[in-house]
Parts: sequence; C-alpha cells; structure tokens
Amino acid sequence: MKAARYSAARPPRVAEGWALTRVTEPSRLFGANGLRTGPDGRVYIAQVTGSQISALDPQTGQIDTVSAKGGDIVAPDDVAFDLEGNLYATEVMDGRVSMRDTRGHIRVLRDDLPSANGITVHRGRLFIGECRAGGRLVELDCAGGPPRVLLENVPSPNAMEVGPDGLLYFPVMGANEIWRIDPDGGDPQRVAGDLGVPDAVKFDAEGYLVSTQVHSGQVLRIDPRTGQTNVLAQLNPGLDNLTFVDNRLFVSNFTGEITEILGDGQTRTVLGGGLNWPLDLAVGADGNLYIADGTYFYELIDGALHTAGMLFSPGYPGFLRGLAPAGPGEFIVTTSNGEVARYRPASSESEVLAQGFDQLYGVAIAPGGAIVVAELGAGRVLSIRAGDVEVLASGLHEPVGVAIAPDGTCLVSEAGAGRVLRVGGGPLIEGLQQPQGLLVRDRQVYVVDSGAKELVAVDLDSGARVTVASDLPVGAPPGVIPKPLRGMPPFSGPQGPFAGLAAGPDGTLYISADAEGSVLALRRETEGPQR
Repeated sequence: MKAARYSAARPPRVAEGWALTRVTEPSRLFGANGLRTGPDGRVYIAQVTGSQISALDPQTGQIDTVSAKGGDIVAPDDVAFDLEGNLYATEVMDGRVSMRDTRGHIRVLRDDLPSANGITVHRGRLFIGECRAGGRLVELDCAGGPPRVLLENVPSPNAMEVGPDGLLYFPVMGANEIWRIDPDGGDPQRVAGDLGVPDAVKFDAEGYLVSTQVHSGQVLRIDPRTGQTNVLAQLNPGLDNLTFVDNRLFVSNFTGEITEILGDGQTRTVLGGGLNWPLDLAVGADGNLYIADGTYFYELIDGALHTAGMLFSPGYPGFLRGLAPAGPGEFIVTTSNGEVARYRPASSESEVLAQGFDQLYGVAIAPGGAIVVAELGAGRVLSIRAGDVEVLASGLHEPVGVAIAPDGTCLVSEAGAGRVLRVGGGPLIEGLQQPQGLLVRDRQVYVVDSGAKELVAVDLDSGARVTVASDLPVGAPPGVIPKPLRGMPPFSGPQGPFAGLAAGPDGTLYISADAEGSVLALRRETEGPQR
C-alpha cells in the first residue's frame, strides 16, 4: 500500500470475536487545493482541511510534507514562490498570508485579508485575491507596509497569474468569467465568460490561458486575445488548481486527486483521490453505506465510492457533517453553515428545516419523528419538529454525537467532558478522552473515543464495558494539536473532525477513520476469535 497521510505507530487491534477491514483505502492527502511548481521542480500542494502543504516529485511520485498539520500555517489554500525560493501561502480561513523562508522559518505577513485565497508573485511583487463576495485584489508590501488595493467588490476572485503581456489574469467565480487588470492600476477587462465556474488560471509556454472549472470539471485552454476556448480534458467536478512542470500540466481536485493532462483529451492519474475527512456515516434504506465528507456526499457501491452530490452540484445542502437516514433515498443532514436539512441526492433536492445554529454535528431521528441534533458551539442538544425548536439539554461541553436509546432516551457524546450522557439523566459512560460518533444497536451503546483512538461498547442492561477496537486511525496524530478551521463563507462555516458511526443490517459497524481518510468495518466473527 502506498504511503498515506497518516502513519500509525501500530495497526488497529480488536477484541476477541471481532474482525476489522477497510472498506475504502486511506487517502494520501487532505484533499488538494492550490498547486505551484517549486524551484526544485516538485509540485507543492496546499491542503485546506489538513492544514498541510506537501511536495510531490512528478518523476517518482514521492510525497514529502513541507508544512504539517498543527504547524504555523493553517488551512493553506494556495502557494507561490519568489525568486529567492521563499514560499508564500494564503490561509483562507484565518485571512492571513504567511511566508516560509528557505530555512523553514515562518512569519505572518498580513492577518487582515478575509478569505485570502489566490496568490502569485511577479518580478518581486506579491498579489493576493480574497475569494468572497465583494472580494479585493491587493498587492502586499513584504516589508510590512499597507497593502495596495487594485480592485474592490469582485465576486469571488481566485487563483491568479500574470501573463506574458504583464497583465494580472484572475478567475471571477461569482461571475463565471475570467478578468485581467494592469497591476499598476486601471479598470478590469473581461477575457472570457460562460465557462464552468473557473477557479484558477495559469499560462502555458505558448502564452495561452489554462483554467480549471470547478463546476463542470473541464480543463480549458483560452486564447487571451479573443477569449476562444478549447477543452483540454473533461474530469470530475471539484477541480481546484493547476501547475506546469516544464510542459507537463497537472491539475488538482478537492478529493486529493492529482491528474496529468496528456493531450488529445488523454489523462493520467498521478495521485488517486479519496476521502477528505470522512465525517458522519449512515446506512440507507437500500442497505448501502453513505458518507458525509463535507464538500462531497458519497455512496459506497460494491466497495467503490460514487459521488451522490457535491458542493457545486444542484440541490446540495452545503458542507455536510451529520447524517441520518430518513426513508428511501432521503436523509436528514446537518451542515457547517448551521442548517438542518432534508436531502434527496438522487433528485438533487434539499429543504432547509431549521437554521441559524452554532456548529451542528450529530443528528438522529426519534421514534416520533422529531429530529435531534448536537449544537457544539452553544453546548446544546435540540429537538426539531415542524420548524419548532426545543432545547433538550444546555450547558454541555462540546456535544458532538447523538443517538436514541430503545426507550426513547436521547444520548449525547460530550467531547469536551469525556463522557456520554443520558439527556435528562446522568452519565452513561465516563472516563473517555474525546467521544464523538455514537450508536445504539442490540442494547449496546457504541462510541468512538477519538482521543483514545478506541471504539468502546457499554451494555445498557448490565453496564458492562468493553473496548472493541483500539489504535484506530481517528483524531489527530500523536503529539499534534490541530489549529481551529474557522470556515470559509459562503462555502462553509467552521469545520472540525467528527468520527462517525453507523451499523449495517447484518450488524457490521462502520467507523469514520478521519485521521487516514478511510472507512473501517468491524464485524463479529462467526468461526472463532481472530488470530
């Protein structure tokens, strides 16, 4: 197996009578966002949700971590280099731009650029775009002076590049166009429009624009003089950025996939895509496993991931986190934007049931049809029915997972307090480190303890407690304290991990292995203990 993004000290262990398998392969990256070819010829990959920058050798496929999760660069979305080899990164969720010098020292240049995203360096000049409604294009003074504003009120500018004509070219996602402007001032000009939602531009050796289209999945070659477009390749939606290594063209996808565009519509997968987190899990009425992965919603069919919806597809509710099956083809979901929605992915429909909450996580449906959710930001458990919201519990310390016991009692995992509570009653499980995903099945309560990297089961009748699995690839790597991901409006609110749990009709337990980006399956053995 190729190196993944997470290296465990030892493989997972399971209790006697259980067997563990992976139903999806671990991811090699935390998604893939900004791309830039470094002075060393490697492709540098910014990974927003992993707070990581990696370098890919396009010749060997080797990946090295340049800036790791838990380090000083948080949620990097794009990168650039100056002539001295210093690396610059936009930190989209914190509105910052940082510089990592050739000795590895990092310093923040600015921290007042909301949704700082696109970045490029040209002849010693550093340009930044704020990818938000009413965003700006600015030139930064690396010596610390105030930024110079080139343009204001731009509808979500993104990854940019200066062309051979000396003009700054940039995609405008909100207008579905590509614009250009003189870096020394003046009015912008429209270069091309009616595209597939462009989110990055670079120039090839012949002076043509090449642009990734996040919505359509197309890679376009555009004549900057006429705006005429040609399709170089048709890939999956979710494309984010591109870079050239000599004359070789590489593009990134939110999934972490890196693809080389070979010409004549041919492509080569350099790095396969995978799960970004994953977050909550649910087994649908059809018996298939569904996976909430934030930007994507997947269905697992015959062991393969199939995209059931994604952020730029019609009817997608938003950055998905909590997930509960609600009937054939239907799910109740929570989003990082603080919404509870009913989602029908097959018909590309969603309906907001309640909104305005502070960091929603787990969701469950009570026997009478009420929707129960954990609101981490406000420390509450809520019940929602026909638009009416009832507070079931308040004053909790980071409630994350919810489940309904056979007698109708609501259970909640209180990650900050290290316990599972009966809402309206006392603690059910104590002494945990960071409980998250919660599940009740056959009068057993299962909880993923992300901090201890364990799956714990407690019998509702006897109170007997068993560690079903340990050394699970969940939570942060040992010794790493991840920095908060504050969100990137309007695409998502604050983001955070959630190692979800689900059960199949045959009793299989599915676990979100968010550390390595996979889904695990735990099954009881029928022919004796595991050796």
